[in-house]
Amino acid sequence: MTQTVIRKMTANEETLGFQTEVKQLLHLMVHSLYSNREIFLRELISNANDACDKLRFLALDAPDLMEADAEMSVRISVDPESKELVISDNGIGMTRDDVISNLGTIAKSGTAEFIKNLSGDSKQDANLIGQFGVGFYSAFIVADRVVVRTRRAGNDAADAVEWSSDGDGQYTIKTIEKAERGTEIRLTLKEDASEFGETYRIRHLVTKYSDHVSIPVYLKNDVEKDDESEAKSEWDQVNQATALWTRPRTEITDEEYTEFYKHVAHDFEDPMTWSHHKVEGKSEYTGLLYVPARAPYDLWNRESPRGLKLYVQRVFIMDRAEEFLPLYLRFIRGVVDSSDLSLNVSREILQKDARVEAMKSAVTRRALDMLAKLAKDDSEKYQKFWEMFGECLKEGPAEDHQNKERITKLLRFASTHASTPAQNVGVEDYIARMVDGQKDIYYLVAESHTNALGSPYLEAFKKRGIEVLVLSDRIDEWLMGHLQEYKDHQFVDVTRDGLELPGEGKDEKKEQKKESKEHKALIKRMKEALTEQVEDVKPSVRLTDSAAVLVLTEHDMGPQMRQIMEAAGQAMPVSKPILEINTDHSLLMRLESEADEGRFKELARLVFDHAQLGAEGKLDDAPGYLKRVNALLTELSV
Repeated sequence: MTQTVIRKMTANEETLGFQTEVKQLLHLMVHSLYSNREIFLRELISNANDACDKLRFLALDAPDLMEADAEMSVRISVDPESKELVISDNGIGMTRDDVISNLGTIAKSGTAEFIKNLSGDSKQDANLIGQFGVGFYSAFIVADRVVVRTRRAGNDAADAVEWSSDGDGQYTIKTIEKAERGTEIRLTLKEDASEFGETYRIRHLVTKYSDHVSIPVYLKNDVEKDDESEAKSEWDQVNQATALWTRPRTEITDEEYTEFYKHVAHDFEDPMTWSHHKVEGKSEYTGLLYVPARAPYDLWNRESPRGLKLYVQRVFIMDRAEEFLPLYLRFIRGVVDSSDLSLNVSREILQKDARVEAMKSAVTRRALDMLAKLAKDDSEKYQKFWEMFGECLKEGPAEDHQNKERITKLLRFASTHASTPAQNVGVEDYIARMVDGQKDIYYLVAESHTNALGSPYLEAFKKRGIEVLVLSDRIDEWLMGHLQEYKDHQFVDVTRDGLELPGEGKDEKKEQKKESKEHKALIKRMKEALTEQVEDVKPSVRLTDSAAVLVLTEHDMGPQMRQIMEAAGQAMPVSKPILEINTDHSLLMRLESEADEGRFKELARLVFDHAQLGAEGKLDDAPGYLKRVNALLTELSV
């Protein structure tokens, strides 16, 4: 998105208006994050660290970019008198176009939708802003004025750029000279933010938030050597400057893991859980994986950037390397550092490298093991995870056949075991509650949990005390198409033909055959009356209270999936269901005694309509149904 030039001051300087979304974010950020304003320093140091990482990577192919300064660093100085705080780095730097693009716009899809999600609740909005990753603008929480001076590595000193703004809706940009490559950010602190102009305060914040940053962070400090010498200026390194993932797990505190997550994910909230592992042998790499506490606003935009930060031999290679995790785990953040890959690896090479595929398989298993451990150790926290990311995991069985059993164990469902629609039943829980003789895992896909609980498909299961999983998410029917079994248990759709219930003995099957013979004439008449609506008519084993129910053959597409496909513009083949009837029901008895063929057809169609309402929640012929009901009511009232 481009800006309109508001005022051109000289041939070299112009004032531009912020993109509309930036104006809104600046206002919301200052108010939403006010109570946690010290995080601005973490965000600016994180950006400086990323700039150094990027230069180090680019210099692998273009060593001249390093110029005469090969040591990467972040430097901070404070001046209590002028109330200025300066954060500088000697990283990649920016061109004029980079500055306009990065500091005047938010080049992210879904920005408008993100703005709509901001509620005005400062705590909630702080979390959303953190997820959106707009760390630079956090400078305005503590500064009345921000000046950025930057030069892209490899460019002439005279091609440097100065960007300045009071955060009031516009900014000024001009060309300057800057001898050193990289970026300097100069903050003029607000009156009520003077604490951030004190050296001791900055030292404390760097240690608290950025100790794990792999680039050295230096703080300028004035000290006296002795009584006879002049005061000299020196730079003290205030962080460990050791990549956190390279340190032994026993030496890293939970607080350090948490702060590193906030750095790597640009999130303001603590992570839900994490896994730190080092693999040696055929493939050598270190991984540090995190599960966020909250789903990002763009989780369902499949084209949004995703993946892990990739390092090779501790050298940063790229952000969001998506080749190391499958799409259904796109919510996971973290780092993977390989000892095997080449330093000049590209995204195209990653997609074709067999070593990357092996690492992806191993990292995926680690991620699933991390979730399994969370489910085992803290079911309450796992339930929160499921509410955030459960639908992502439901994509897993179709995408990752190799780990299907691991994923299935992590899935959670609603069920008839509880009256609430909460999805908190795992397959292991279900199996533990199976009745005697039960082998299969029964499930019902419905439009809603409420509709499912009143469904005629469940009548026989309720009578026998058999639990049924209730699935009502849009993805569920597609999921079950890829989830045929778990260990030695088959998943069985209770709406399908050929249903066999546990505990059914030879006597019951004989009774069913006998029933078919006894009501042979009724079944034949109903087939003839409903030949255009149904494939077959059979006595039911699943009904106790309802008159009839529609069931699908093994290969028929369910109504939920059919609706999704039709909504997507797919032409679906015509298929007719099977009508199962409860011959003990008074309506069927009334139908069986009907001698008038015209009346019989009308009543038979009414039975079908009721079954269709119970199965799909809608009718093919609603006007005809009303006509038939009105006729029946008129007859009864006479």
